[in-house]
Amino acid sequence: MGRAKDKDERDEPISTTGRKPDRFMIDDSGELYMIGSEVGTHLKMTRGLLYRKYPGLWRKQATFEERKKIEAQGVISAQSTNNITLVKALEIDDVIDGLDEKYKYDHTKVYATPSKGQDKEETSTPARRTRGNRPQPGWIPQTVPATQSYHLDAVPTATPVSRSRFLTKRVRSSPIINDIDEAAMHDAAQLDEYLVPIRLDIDLEGHRLRDTLTWNKNEKNLTPEQFSEILVDDLEIPGAFVPAIANFIRTQVDGYDADTKALVENSDHRVIIKLNIHVGNTSLVDQFEWDISCPQNSPEEFARTLCQELGLGGEFISAISYSIRGQLGWHIKTMTFTEAPLKTIETPLRTGNLDKWAPSIENLTDQEMEKKIRDQDRNARRMRRLANMN
Repeated sequence: MGRAKDKDERDEPISTTGRKPDRFMIDDSGELYMIGSEVGTHLKMTRGLLYRKYPGLWRKQATFEERKKIEAQGVISAQSTNNITLVKALEIDDVIDGLDEKYKYDHTKVYATPSKGQDKEETSTPARRTRGNRPQPGWIPQTVPATQSYHLDAVPTATPVSRSRFLTKRVRSSPIINDIDEAAMHDAAQLDEYLVPIRLDIDLEGHRLRDTLTWNKNEKNLTPEQFSEILVDDLEIPGAFVPAIANFIRTQVDGYDADTKALVENSDHRVIIKLNIHVGNTSLVDQFEWDISCPQNSPEEFARTLCQELGLGGEFISAISYSIRGQLGWHIKTMTFTEAPLKTIETPLRTGNLDKWAPSIENLTDQEMEKKIRDQDRNARRMRRLANMN
């Protein structure tokens, strides 16, 4: 009887405007597609609202060849934008007819939140359905970029610690790491520190976590899961963030490689480091040259000195060191493709383009900072799309 109720329990058809978008084929499979922007306009869900409301919709960026096929069918003109998102017409028909519940969640990536006494194998299966055909609360693993190019993006303001003015006493729910014996601490202290830049950008259960940090790859006494529990407790965000944060940390640690041993013999291997960091309403923009082959160069020490000279707060120190290490990892990974190394310098003092190589600090209003971050995020997404097309 539960199956017989499917048609009765469907939502009301969605309100639309204008004519229905054109359907077309791009291959021999017989699958019909639509243009995402036209669907968004038709459903009154523009500016990405369509994909935020229905993350389970299939979509892809049209390639140059596919765009030519669509243009040949008269669906678009030669003057249309180069970035075209394709969606499946069959799925859009379901959304318009009110059968949109299954597209409100990315079911291929939703997993049940582990509970006490639950085996790990159970947590790796899709979340069970409940009444109303809605999945149980679960966490959605966010996609970590396959390359380290995201470290080149601007460093956004980190998610602030939640401060409730109604609570007089803070009750900590996360575990306190105080049971490590001295022998384990002594052994860990003998290991070399290998800091890896970590960027967190996770949307989950109506909350967005944005933060940057450096993680010691040789850390033995603190696991990513324990750190995630402490961070979630400090920020007072849902516990579903714990496995997502741990997944981000492990993925980026495993994919990071900044081995400079091959550069020791090179006496001068400079790269340009660009800082674009936002903390609160303060924005720091700067650029300088960094010698990768010099083992004495420390991003953390440089960050502390720079913040002391500019009178910046401590949050800038970790953000600057993260940004430097992220860019160094990118340069080391791509140095074999560099065809134009920087010219050898005779004196460290510059005589031209001084403004270009000087730090710039701006104190912006909330509206100005929001607009600046939004524009930079849009530009970063555009650059990544262009890189993927090439």
